[in-house]
Amino acid sequence: MKSKRTLSFTLVVALLAALVLAAGVALWLGPDSRSAGSREGDGDVLIGGPFTLVDQDGRTVTEKNWPGQYLLVYFGYTYCPDVCPTDLQRNAQAMVALEASKPAAAARVQPVFITVDPERDTVAVMKAYVTAFHPRLVGLTGSQAQVDAAKRAYRVYSAKAQQGETAADYLVDHSALTYLMTPDGKYAAHFSSTVTPEEVAARLGDLVR
Repeated sequence: MKSKRTLSFTLVVALLAALVLAAGVALWLGPDSRSAGSREGDGDVLIGGPFTLVDQDGRTVTEKNWPGQYLLVYFGYTYCPDVCPTDLQRNAQAMVALEASKPAAAARVQPVFITVDPERDTVAVMKAYVTAFHPRLVGLTGSQAQVDAAKRAYRVYSAKAQQGETAADYLVDHSALTYLMTPDGKYAAHFSSTVTPEEVAARLGDLVR
């Protein structure tokens, strides 16, 4: 049995790791990211870039597959027990609200879900998963190298964490932000998990032209 001292040390290490991750995300996104929940891009935030991935229908796609569209991009994984389905549902609700209030703007927003766990998130798994959220949500996977390249472009952190009884039973620690990218591939805003569907819809309505 582990001693209380060992457990305390493990807890401290875990808390320090969480603080380092939060600080890293704040540095990537700039000083406003810690409190604003979302922030309009100022041209200095180096987030986003080219990617080559595979969609839920098995087609190879790049960021150029949606010309003239704003991309609402979220990185996560289908086995995520909490934050991923919550954030994706929030994004879906925001899209529904925007479709009701500003349909023209909504038509220019393409929601995208990129896995950080391509080992388990195959094309078939992604197809079954994205249909549970929004009819236009695109799920993207690919090789580990392709996913890693997309993560680097978007400054996304992820790493295997808690290991279960089998090699395929594990959790993944990852940053949890939704990014709005302009049609020319530039960062426009980000949304943390604390932002409501109504707030996301309102900001999209303001930013999408």
